Amino acid sequence: MTRSPQDPGAPARGVRLYDDVRPDEADRAYLPGMSSAWKMPWYDVQSWWRRAGRLHRRTVELAGLAPGQRVLDVGCGTGNLTLAVLRAVPDAAVTGVDPDGSALRRAERKARRRRVGRRGSLTLVRGFADQLPAADGSVDHVLSSLALHHVPMDEKQRFAAEVVRVLRRGGRVTIADLDAPGHDHGGGHGGHEHGDAHAHAHERGRQGHRHHEIGVNQHREDNADGGIQRLLTDAGLVDAHETARAEFMDTPVMWVQARRP
Repeated sequence: MTRSPQDPGAPARGVRLYDDVRPDEADRAYLPGMSSAWKMPWYDVQSWWRRAGRLHRRTVELAGLAPGQRVLDVGCGTGNLTLAVLRAVPDAAVTGVDPDGSALRRAERKARRRRVGRRGSLTLVRGFADQLPAADGSVDHVLSSLALHHVPMDEKQRFAAEVVRVLRRGGRVTIADLDAPGHDHGGGHGGHEHGDAHAHAHERGRQGHRHHEIGVNQHREDNADGGIQRLLTDAGLVDAHETARAEFMDTPVMWVQARRP
């Protein structure tokens, strides 16, 4: 299907897929599921084995979505969080955006098998987090799960600006992402030894030399010391705070929420 330049349009019941890319996006690098395109057939098997569904359900629970809301899932991959939203709020209007066309096609097949869209709507759009497919002030809630740590800081900042643009006044964002290595239950708010701080600074320096390299966790250190909260606050959102914390594959995961004033 052909995608409109900015917004897939008013929500309609059913499942729609827009998997073309704009000319300015055609050569952009991105991280496929499981880090390599050839591993994609095993992505959902790995998600099941790792019990990622619990993380998705927790994200939906913390978001507190209401019937009929317009929801944008950024970095939706094969649609696991998107489908969790529609299970919890069947009449929501959900848009999932991801740069990986094969992942989106898998998400579409899963959604059709599960008869998604009988009450709500699902639109899947191939695109990037810093060019969100939504009109200004048109979204009630932006979600993102385990995607932000793959993105360099300049793209994170553009993503945050896009979140502000697409959210309606009073709309919210809920982000689930990995905490920085070695950070404690306090979410990175103090309490670290000087040796750890030096190691973190050294890691940030090494990452600067591979700023555009696509890898699994190379930008996770950006989340240290309330990094996600700062990112959202600097973009113009308010009440940015960590709302929950859990372990995923022996790695700390935190949920951060904020609101557009």
